[in-house]
This record gives sequence, structure tokens and C-alpha cells, in this order.
Amino acid sequence: MRILILLSLFIAASIQPAVAIDGQELLLQVDRNMAPESYEMYRKLINTEPDGTRKEFVLYTAKKGHDSMVALFLSPATDAGRATLRVDENMWLYIPEVGKPLRITSLQSVVGGIFNNSDLMRLEFSLEYQVDAVVEEGDYYLLELKANTDAVAYDRLRMWVDRTHLLPTKIEAYTASGMLVKTLHYKNIRDFGGGIVRPSVMETDSPLYLGYKSTMLFADIRPREFGDEVFSVNYLSRVKELR
Repeated sequence: MRILILLSLFIAASIQPAVAIDGQELLLQVDRNMAPESYEMYRKLINTEPDGTRKEFVLYTAKKGHDSMVALFLSPATDAGRATLRVDENMWLYIPEVGKPLRITSLQSVVGGIFNNSDLMRLEFSLEYQVDAVVEEGDYYLLELKANTDAVAYDRLRMWVDRTHLLPTKIEAYTASGMLVKTLHYKNIRDFGGGIVRPSVMETDSPLYLGYKSTMLFADIRPREFGDEVFSVNYLSRVKELR
């Protein structure tokens, strides 16, 4: 009898529904694993064309909280001194020769290639997207994401997250009509120090730009606090002073 009771309890426990995964909390953890809320970093962007031609950019970037980021172009010499600013969904480009910040959109690109301004000035996924569904696929979570507003560059994302590190490995970006725009591949997990362990390479390809590839290499990421004045159009000409 005792064996039958234990067997009944085991069967009952085994058929209990699995605990639902909090998709939004998981996405927030992905954001935090990728970078602190406020930080500075250096990165290189490489655009490669089908004939092998390459163009490279080096940028210094500062981010504060969930909604503010500024990036300064260090090279090539033709772009040095330019700066981009993002506050929430608003973006500006500063060109020293012009002197006046220009409004830009998320779908435009100040670097050319496959990366657009949204890719260049990415804030946090958990700020821009809601998780519609989470599916467990072997060693990964597959997150189905829907943009919170029409101002976001991509209407939907499919994000594969490594279950061990809770870091993205691949993201597919789609339009509202369901067309695949690009795929982002995250590679080479590296310890940047300060508790930041994340991919150091992001590669992008697109069915709309066959033969083209854009790569982002992360060289340094570290926590740092900034004053609010840094993230204003009036400060764009002074961003170089942060380094």
C-alpha cells in the first residue's frame, strides 16, 4: 500500500504544469548581462561589400540609464568629431563642419552598410519590446518580441538566448508585414572585467543586401556614471571631453 501511495504522489508531481517563464524579466536580465545601465565603451564597426571592400569606424560611446546614449566617431579622419545622440526615440547627428545638430531617424544609417541608427544606438531590448512568447529549444530560450511603439526600427524580433549565460546568440528582425530584414549573430563571449561577460562580436547579414556584411567589435565596456547634461544637443560638440 505504501508503495502505491508513493507511486501516486510521484505521478501527481510529474504531471504538474511547469512554472511559467517570466519573459519580460528574462529579457531584462539579458539587457543587464550585456551591459550595466550606465557605461562607457569603445567599439569598431566594419562594413564589408561583396567585392571585399571594407570601411571601418571606431567609436566611443556613453550610455546613462534606460533612455540616453551618445556616440563619438574617433576614426576614420573624415568622420572624426562627429557625434550621434539618442534620448528615448529621438536621435540627432552632430557634424563639426555644420555646427548644428541634425535630426535623424532609427531606420537611417550614419555609417552605411547594414547597420542602421537603431543598431548603432541600441538602448535596451526590455525598454523597446514586450515578450509575446517564450519557447524552450534545447540549450536556448526563443523569445518572440513585439515593439512597444511604431517608432522602433523593427516591429518584431525573434531572439535566441543561451540558457546557461542568458545572453543572445542570434536575433532575427522583422517588419510589421513579417518580412525578415536582417539577422544579428552574437559571438565570442569575453570577460570585460567588472562582472561584464558578454559577446565581443556582433555580425549582421540581410536578405536585402546579399553579399554585404557588417560587424561590430566591442573592445572595452566599463560601468561609469554621467551627468544629465552629457545627453543633450548642446553638449554634442563637447563629447570628446568625456574621454
